[in-house]
Amino acid sequence: MNSYLFEHRYLDVKMKRTKAKIGRLKHRLDRLEQKKMKLKEHIPSAVFGGKKLFKQQFTKEEFIKDHEAWRKLFLAARNKEMIISGRKDAGSGNFVFHYNPATNELHMTSIGGRVVIFPEVVFPYGQEIVNKAVTDQIQCKNKKTYGKPISWSIEDHGEYYIIKCLVDVESNPSINFSTSDGVIGVDCNYNHIAWTDVSKDGNFLESGKLSFSIEGKTSGQITKILEAEAIALVDIAVRKKKPIVLEKLDTTLSKVGNKYGNKKANRMKSMFAYRKMIQAIKSRADKMGVAVIEVNPAYTSISGKLKYMRKFGISIHQAAAFTIGRRGLGYKEKAPKVLKKYVPKEVSHHWKHWSILDKKFSVRTHTLYHLFNVNQPHQGIDVFHPSLLEEEKHQLIKALAS
Repeated sequence: MNSYLFEHRYLDVKMKRTKAKIGRLKHRLDRLEQKKMKLKEHIPSAVFGGKKLFKQQFTKEEFIKDHEAWRKLFLAARNKEMIISGRKDAGSGNFVFHYNPATNELHMTSIGGRVVIFPEVVFPYGQEIVNKAVTDQIQCKNKKTYGKPISWSIEDHGEYYIIKCLVDVESNPSINFSTSDGVIGVDCNYNHIAWTDVSKDGNFLESGKLSFSIEGKTSGQITKILEAEAIALVDIAVRKKKPIVLEKLDTTLSKVGNKYGNKKANRMKSMFAYRKMIQAIKSRADKMGVAVIEVNPAYTSISGKLKYMRKFGISIHQAAAFTIGRRGLGYKEKAPKVLKKYVPKEVSHHWKHWSILDKKFSVRTHTLYHLFNVNQPHQGIDVFHPSLLEEEKHQLIKALAS
């Protein structure tokens, strides 16, 4: 009997999953082989000025009639931006551009040898960094060994130019990496940043959120909004003298998946710049001497939702921030006693526990405030609570019975 159960409950299931996995790997291999062949046979095309604008000479009526108008527009797009990489053996870090920190003049030498002078080139942010980088490069005697390149970029916006200086900036030497007082756990979302103050022992101290809206905003506006929220978040960490713990987020929508079961949220994620937010937080934290710790985000939202949301009376996002903070301190999230009996004994890894529990408790998030109490496991699961829909009740009874 035991061998029969072993064969049908374990081996058959294992074989089925392995076959499915092999099928997926073969499908991926075929796609990659096709991609490889295509890259060998066809050279990828690149259009300076943009493919969309290039095609408009044949598709847009106004450009079909007036090709010269399209040509002017296309040439302007092709020549809109120029980036000149720096050289560490150049006098001021670049053979084309020479910046004078004393007069704030930028000299550019054209291909024909003509020198163009840009007066009053002043940077609202980082002027001291640019001045120091240029001065150090000019004063450096052994440039081939100790010199540092300085790159420059010029963007033509018609009525004005935007000039950018690209230099390597050393990390802040006085960054606080100490977790002896605890950490600030952070969960990034499409309309707010949830944060939780975690003690060194992994206990909950305080939580909050920084709300914002990026719907209908341009890329530049989104950047400014996220930078402002990053400043507010880092200020909290500075005030509490604690490092920040973030989850390593994948910016691909297909991989982020249906994290919170909200279709609108997932649509918003396609336009939400997770990378910009993480970059803004890291940049501000480095400036203010706050360390940023990144952790694997696996099951942080699920464990926070089922274990801590009701316990502390906080939102799912603040609960996720709490588990992220605890993970940054090295703690593991084990299933509470009230839920542990619904996990098969042969399952050992705690991440697998949360995966199983998430499937069993597939109900609306707010109902989890009423179904069970992790502090009173003897009360069990209230599968007949009025907040549950009939469909949810039947699904829950069936899931917990299996």
